[in-house]
Amino acid sequence: MKRVIVGLSGGVDSSVAAYLLKEQGYEVIGLFMKNWHDDSVTISDECPWLDDSNDAMLVADKLGIPFQTIDLSEQYKERIVDYMFDEYQKGRTPNPDVLCNREIKFDVFMKIALELGADYVATGHYCRKGTIKKDGEDIYQLLAGVDNNKDQSYFLCQLSQEQLSKALFPIGELTKPQVRDIATKLDLVTANKKDSQGLCFIGKVRLPEFLQQKLKPKEGVIVEIPKEKEIYTSVNPVFDSKEKELLYLTKKIDYAITDGTVVGKHQGAHYFTKGQRKGLAVGGTVEPLFVIETDVEENVIYTGQGKHHPGLYKRALFVSNDELHWVREDLALGVDQSMEVRARIRYRQALEKATLHKVDNGLFVEFENAQSAITEGQFVAWYLEDELVGSGVIS
Repeated sequence: MKRVIVGLSGGVDSSVAAYLLKEQGYEVIGLFMKNWHDDSVTISDECPWLDDSNDAMLVADKLGIPFQTIDLSEQYKERIVDYMFDEYQKGRTPNPDVLCNREIKFDVFMKIALELGADYVATGHYCRKGTIKKDGEDIYQLLAGVDNNKDQSYFLCQLSQEQLSKALFPIGELTKPQVRDIATKLDLVTANKKDSQGLCFIGKVRLPEFLQQKLKPKEGVIVEIPKEKEIYTSVNPVFDSKEKELLYLTKKIDYAITDGTVVGKHQGAHYFTKGQRKGLAVGGTVEPLFVIETDVEENVIYTGQGKHHPGLYKRALFVSNDELHWVREDLALGVDQSMEVRARIRYRQALEKATLHKVDNGLFVEFENAQSAITEGQFVAWYLEDELVGSGVIS
């Protein structure tokens, strides 16, 4: 009998995942990960992880499976929180959920599970795993979940073949309403529980305050760049190579304070991210202001009016070799090769047509349509049909 360890988070998805595995004849053990100690930065008064671990315990009890809590807060701080501070300080915007899956759930947690004699680790993600044979070898596929509204394959875009080989996603074939339905029929305490928000496993964290503990506020100016600016209207030059054209398309515009007007003050450029609208506290504009660029060196935020401001849009992005990841290593591109894919630069974004171009020092992703707020530090993931084949950090 194969043993599976389920990461029970105290939510409805992992509860139902555990139930389905039991039904399929696996020996199931539930493990709750405690990843956070500091309650001073969570938004609600109740202590989220305590409620969650309690719910997870009640579910395990109801399903008649062994249950244990493990404390991973040290690894979480080291691998996720410190990394986030570091990225924000560089003016990049990290994605903690993608990292949490790569570094915690499918690494630290998986190693513990395997030490406990598990054959597999299971989570409540809305995605599916496929297996194909190629040259006599098993190759694992990361497939989108059946529920289009809830597909979470993007969050797992950094998993490796090794990690996928030991992973199970029992609810990937179901829709969210079906999952809630099963939980209701089983009378599980998590059946009507709201989906968790905020950092994975921490509950709602006030991110600015959370960051302010480490990143000191420093006052700077907010500059508004008019959309008529000549930097946006210049005609694209003619290029003698595809790579030069791609370099041009991905180039950051170097804004200067003199390009626009100072419209307000902020408490630190590192608290802001491209495409952000909230928190600027500048009134009196015809359309709301959006952040089009942050300069953490000079501590300046550049903004533009309206969500169609040309400063928000770009047609291509770049991923450097050391931040490039192929889930399907067998499909990895060699230098000068290209591939037609569909890609997304954030969770819940519809997949967009794009072409990958591999060059010496990395990979360009060129979109058919210009994309809004391509943000350094976030992940781009690309798909062939409904299979996620690779991803990378936007540089």
